[in-house]
Amino acid sequence: MADIKAVIAWVRDQTKVPVWLVGTSRGTQSAAYIATELDGPEGPDGLVLSSTILTEDKGRPVPAMPLRKLRIPVLVVHHELDGCSHCSFNDVPNLMEKLSGVPKKQLLSFNGGQNRGDPCEALAYHGFNGLEREVVAQTAKWILAK
Repeated sequence: MADIKAVIAWVRDQTKVPVWLVGTSRGTQSAAYIATELDGPEGPDGLVLSSTILTEDKGRPVPAMPLRKLRIPVLVVHHELDGCSHCSFNDVPNLMEKLSGVPKKQLLSFNGGQNRGDPCEALAYHGFNGLEREVVAQTAKWILAK
């Protein structure tokens, strides 16, 4: 937490631009937790959660975190055919509902691409394989519109 707080402060000081946290898969747990714990000038200006951990038999999935504390824009990016057992697209509505207190939220859902190997890894739909450019472009466009 202290490291991310210091990085946010340094980036703001050096660039004078908003700082967003972006997490993918297991990284969504870290990014969401930090965003719920750091607010105001210490915290991020926005949050992007892609291939979010939505259910978990150990640890804490993102929807179980105190998301009501968030007061920043949140973008959720998910593949409709994500085969990872912790990231079913059917569980995304629960996450979106838990984000009711944020000033702005949106779900960007994707379809297509390539699905190879472990369903929880980068070469599967979970990693937006074959859609990377489109996912990054749409994510960046949403952030810049804020």
